[in-house]
Amino acid sequence: MPLKGQVALVTGASRGIGAAVATALAARGAAVAVNYFGSEAAAQAVVQGIRAAGGTALAVKADARDRAQVEAMAATVKAELGPIGILVLNAAISFPMTAFQTYPWEAFQAKLLGELGAAFHGCQAVVPQMLERQKLDGRGGSIVAITSGLARNPGWGFCAHSAAKAGLEGLVRALACELGPLGIRVNAVAPGLTLTDATAGLPDKHKDAAAAHTPLRRNGLAEDVAEAVAGLVQTGFVTGATLPVNGGSYIF
Repeated sequence: MPLKGQVALVTGASRGIGAAVATALAARGAAVAVNYFGSEAAAQAVVQGIRAAGGTALAVKADARDRAQVEAMAATVKAELGPIGILVLNAAISFPMTAFQTYPWEAFQAKLLGELGAAFHGCQAVVPQMLERQKLDGRGGSIVAITSGLARNPGWGFCAHSAAKAGLEGLVRALACELGPLGIRVNAVAPGLTLTDATAGLPDKHKDAAAAHTPLRRNGLAEDVAEAVAGLVQTGFVTGATLPVNGGSYIF
């Protein structure tokens, strides 16, 4: 149980990658706060699954883009579970897929501000708790942002998503430099095509094509990403890195 005694907050954890990350961290001994915004029943199902396996979990509602709600969420987690030592930034900000020439500026702006705002507010709310936690047990904090392979290998219709995730990776590197001397590591995980409910509507031919282009000859699973996140949380001498979890479909 390498994370026993640690408290983790996972944003956007009611389903998909976030739910898998919350479950993986709990399986390693962390007490996990499962953040949700509109899917309370799904979040409670994740919590019940963790508890059924002998873990500790709590569902907390907050819009990750809203500073006041994020601060209230962080305070609730601290009161219920203790100071947060692990933060996983996974909250999904929706966006339209359309050509750049007709892309609405309002939608582009909402994606960028939402993506970076959720990370900014989350980090500012949690870093003080990480420093407090460090004084209690000497263990430094760990922040992991879920970005996307599209940040470096973009595709048609993803201009807002690619720009937002690239900005998030830039923030990860900046925070790694600034927070490293304080004992806080900041990294990113960049999934490729991952089979979750978010990609359920993608035609099978596209999934098959992506798998054929991958050296491992399959699509990614939420559990693949969760294992990578858990690994970055547990390692002690990696910061400022972006770890691709794509089966080798692109290598950087």
